[in-house]
Amino acid sequence: MTDRRAEGSLTDDARFRLLVNAVTDYAIYMLDADGSVASWNPGAQRFKGYAAGEIIGQNFERFYTEEDRAAGLPRHALATAATEGRFEREGWRIRKDGSRFWAHVVIDPVRGDAGEVIGYAKITRDLTERRASEQALRQSEERFRLLVQSVTDYAIYMLDADGRVANWNQGGERIKGYRPDEIVGAHFSRFYTEEDRAAGLPEVGLETARREGRFEKEGWRVRKDGSRFWAHVIIDPVRDDDGAIIGYAKVTRDITERMEAQRALEKAREAFFQSQKMEAIGQLTGGVAHDFNNLLAAVIGSLELAKKRLAEGADVTRFLDNAMKAAERGASLTQRMLSFARKQELNLEAVDVGALVRGMADLLQRTLGTGIDIQTTFPLRLSPARADANQLELVLLNLAVNARDAMPGGGEIVIAADEKEVSGDGAGSLKAGRYIRLSVIDRGEGMDPDTLARATEPFFTTKGIGKGTGLGLSMAHGLAEQSGGRLILTSRKGEGTRAELWLPVAIPDAEPAAAPGEAADRPIRTETLTILAVDDDALVITNTAAMLEDLGHRTLEASSARAALEILDREPVDLVITDYAMPQMNGGELIEVIAARWPDLPVILATGYADIARDTTIAAPRLAKPFTVAQLAQAIAHSVAARAGNGQVVSFPGRQAAHKS
Repeated sequence: MTDRRAEGSLTDDARFRLLVNAVTDYAIYMLDADGSVASWNPGAQRFKGYAAGEIIGQNFERFYTEEDRAAGLPRHALATAATEGRFEREGWRIRKDGSRFWAHVVIDPVRGDAGEVIGYAKITRDLTERRASEQALRQSEERFRLLVQSVTDYAIYMLDADGRVANWNQGGERIKGYRPDEIVGAHFSRFYTEEDRAAGLPEVGLETARREGRFEKEGWRVRKDGSRFWAHVIIDPVRDDDGAIIGYAKVTRDITERMEAQRALEKAREAFFQSQKMEAIGQLTGGVAHDFNNLLAAVIGSLELAKKRLAEGADVTRFLDNAMKAAERGASLTQRMLSFARKQELNLEAVDVGALVRGMADLLQRTLGTGIDIQTTFPLRLSPARADANQLELVLLNLAVNARDAMPGGGEIVIAADEKEVSGDGAGSLKAGRYIRLSVIDRGEGMDPDTLARATEPFFTTKGIGKGTGLGLSMAHGLAEQSGGRLILTSRKGEGTRAELWLPVAIPDAEPAAAPGEAADRPIRTETLTILAVDDDALVITNTAAMLEDLGHRTLEASSARAALEILDREPVDLVITDYAMPQMNGGELIEVIAARWPDLPVILATGYADIARDTTIAAPRLAKPFTVAQLAQAIAHSVAARAGNGQVVSFPGRQAAHKS
């Protein structure tokens, strides 16, 4: 209560004096009419260093630098305040200890009752720290400006919110050819090609930067002289404190040389790969020619002897058998080549790998000989693999023979299988999924890195002449790839080899395949049919006709698709067997015409092209070349049964009623 009464008894002058003396961030003091200090507050003492007793009565000029005093700045400040009613400025001032500080000064005149100047009110604030910060910011901005201006490898400039160029650096001038006075204020779309402007790409760039916070792309841009360059462009939005877009920062780099270098590198790689391809083709051609010449020599020689001995009435069975064996070896060689090229026709189904290996145990042991101990390692439960059982058996046999040959002194071969889950880019870049890993492991000689790198090349072999075709591993590689898996070889010289065949796990509903050679594919006989054989190769059609006649069928022959249609127009036919690759009209086109004009007439497509055999657009069963009499008979029976619609063996008399002209 006492304090409130005391406060209430204070005069206005006393209150004002208390207020001024409480301020420490500002020097607030009075000057008399001559500029001598008349009062002094704690703020003035804090940053000027003088106590009141040291400075009152002293002229305020001592706060100025020698240069400012010599220039008459203190007197000018008082005169300005007196004549204009106020003086305000920033500048260097001096503390008691001689140090400088940057001050913001305001001087107002104090007038008497008659309006005369009787003194001055002076307020000074120490802005040294703020000025230092502002100078540092200005220096930073200047350095950044100089940095941007000095960059010549990048065009770095600003766009306003509408896409007009707001500033320009030396890099922009060097790359795009425009001086600042030629381009500032122009729309940046002029750097784009006419096609890109018509497609609205400049607007897309700004909209993407606005929406996503960044736009980055490569493309053709146009210089002042009309020439094009390949540019890497980045556009970033520039926002104010409230987040509103006020412009865009754009950085462009000329990467034409890099692009051309990349193209040159790609061309060099392509040329190198083409060279490698030609070398591989040369090696493949040489290997095929060598092996087929051997086989043809056996076929031609045996048939020539058979023809001569037959005229003499001698038994020619062994010569015919020899020719047949040579031809079968040729078919097997072709199958291996197709397997490597992934062009063979596979019958992919669920295969019980464990049962397959057990079923061929005797075959493996007889083939490998007594010096080899075969060990198998299989889990109690193993999902079926998706593969062709016949081809898998052949591949496994080849891998086992390779393992045996790597151990000339005998040893142990381990055949193992397990199930693996691949999550992504796993073993051999396999796709994600579950796989059966079938492994053949030996502790033989092993391979050095160079040999391992070439192991799956066709006709590449480390075995002696006549001891291998060089197609075993390439066949395994092709089978795995075509089945959706991988062949992975690991080997070290002197430590043995591990061959892993990764095959996809079959879908659960698939029926396990029968072991190769089971009776499921025995030939099915039909009654006598009239069959039209179509092939442009005279040797092939003669042989096919002879096979059909041997099966008891009546045969018509056509050397082209058009000749076949002419026959169908005038004669009733029960079945057509046609080749695919024929001039003018191929087998697929012939099948389409037959389906349109004689929809009930069954057709078999006989072809050696696996890609055609997998073409599901051709509505006809396939018969792979070369084929035997039994395979031909089976294809005929299945085709007739399928056309009948019950899948059973049926009697199929002549189709007179189904014929259309």
